[in-house]
Amino acid sequence: MSNPIFLALDVPQIDAGKALLQKVKSHIGGVKLGLEFFCAHGHHGVHEIAHVGLPIFLDLKLHDIPNTVAGAMQAIHVLEPAIVTIHAAGGRAMMEDAKAAAAENTKVVAVTMLTSLDERDLARTGVNGSAHDQVMRLAELAHDAGLDGIVCSGQEVKAVHKQWKDGFFVVPGLRPGGKATGDQKRVVTPRQARDDGASVLVIGRPISRAEDPEAAARAIEATL
Repeated sequence: MSNPIFLALDVPQIDAGKALLQKVKSHIGGVKLGLEFFCAHGHHGVHEIAHVGLPIFLDLKLHDIPNTVAGAMQAIHVLEPAIVTIHAAGGRAMMEDAKAAAAENTKVVAVTMLTSLDERDLARTGVNGSAHDQVMRLAELAHDAGLDGIVCSGQEVKAVHKQWKDGFFVVPGLRPGGKATGDQKRVVTPRQARDDGASVLVIGRPISRAEDPEAAARAIEATL
């Protein structure tokens, strides 16, 4: 993608989201719509945002039995998303069925470990070892399942890219200053993530909550 920045559109109202996108659209490559947006506005909301003319990334993080996830993938064909997320923790069969059911031009990527989690959180869920090791294990599983790529933090993308040369890597939790804020724990700068092999840079609050979103998006784009 010529511009890897996908704006995480976390505003509750469609009109406000469209207005924000009109301000920044020349400095971003696409828009990410998450579970909150999709639950509130459904297919109609996605169609409305698509009218702005940017590729749509549906960050639904599907995680269920294989048949159910496949059915969900088929249900969103009409939305023509550029990217859809599922959870790698759903297992190989679920990932294989999700990819088989996806539209031809939709990239299916697996979430490995949320950027809001750290190793203490992993241990509490019964997963031993480092965050890096967990991401690498799930990345290998996603590759074996035939997915297009994964979602991981900028702290792991370099190692994953080294092992999966032609993978498609989505990196969220980015902060221009490189400092963890809010609920994000494992963060890097957009430039570092791009240099390390990220295909898509998901950026939300540093743009959407900036005093001047257009200037913030332009400044981030200039670093790339």
